[in-house]
Amino acid sequence: MAHEIEQFTDGTAAFASANTSAWHKLGTVTDGAMTAEEAMRIASLSGWNVRLLPLTATEITADGTTPVEVPQHFATARTHPKTGRTQTLGVVGSDYHPVQNEEHAEFLNLLADESGAHFETAGSLKDGRQVFLTMKMPQGLTIGGNDDVDLYIAAFNSHDGGSAFRIVVTPVRVVCANTMRAAIHGARSSFVVRHTAGAKARIAQARSALGLTFRYAEEFEKAAQRMIEAEMTLSELKSVVDELWPVKDSDHARAKTNQRQRWGAISNLFEYADTQAGIRGTRWAGYNALTEYANHVAPTRGKTDADKAAARAERVISGAANDLMEKAFALTTV
Repeated sequence: MAHEIEQFTDGTAAFASANTSAWHKLGTVTDGAMTAEEAMRIASLSGWNVRLLPLTATEITADGTTPVEVPQHFATARTHPKTGRTQTLGVVGSDYHPVQNEEHAEFLNLLADESGAHFETAGSLKDGRQVFLTMKMPQGLTIGGNDDVDLYIAAFNSHDGGSAFRIVVTPVRVVCANTMRAAIHGARSSFVVRHTAGAKARIAQARSALGLTFRYAEEFEKAAQRMIEAEMTLSELKSVVDELWPVKDSDHARAKTNQRQRWGAISNLFEYADTQAGIRGTRWAGYNALTEYANHVAPTRGKTDADKAAARAERVISGAANDLMEKAFALTTV
């Protein structure tokens, strides 16, 4: 189950999507845009009441068992959306403060009211340990006259102490659905809020910080246009590939075989892929060949083709290749 969408015993799943079904075919697809309240309700994210519970350990001795308090640590727990029972989610320190799903949605709702964005997806992962909501901005970008890029704002939260509350501005290339979280100088593409006593205030600050969303979009569009206007040769692309995936002469033969296969796949994308039509031979095409390989072509583990396809889709959703893509952008931009 590579998607990790939470599924319930009644056959439903904690996922909602506006208009378009997701690759995993789970959850509910709405006919039209969703409000924050609808997204929360349909994805079973409402009323969790995430809270901290005292944590104890059990000591076993010859005389029996004795509960032992674990100081400065707590279990995070929620009210299960289907059963109503208390479910533990993780272990955190004493400075951890939960951010409720309702606060998560309220933050994005304020952005939606101001920008005209609409809720696109919402869901729960890993049995409630992580949740996400995304919004699609009303206007996208057009790069090079024919390459359409949508702009999303996504907010991620964890209830197990595994990660901070995170807001990301994400341009998504419509043709191949690559996540392009390129690091543009001078533009803020993400905001992180740690689960501490000041979390609510910091989320309010994030709202102001994301006023730079349109600056980010503008800078991204300008950078992409410069890349379209700049030629890139195969040898230049090969240099970028070698820097992204370095292989030394002393490395094992398998690593060198992987290197040859990787270059074969990327160079084929650069020279022949339909996704490069209209931009072929440019630095923008080089960047797109790299991101398409990283997200959709690079080998994955799985016994069946379906398992491998699911793993590739999860790679895109989870942003597993984001760091590599940011480095690829830095190496190909002009």
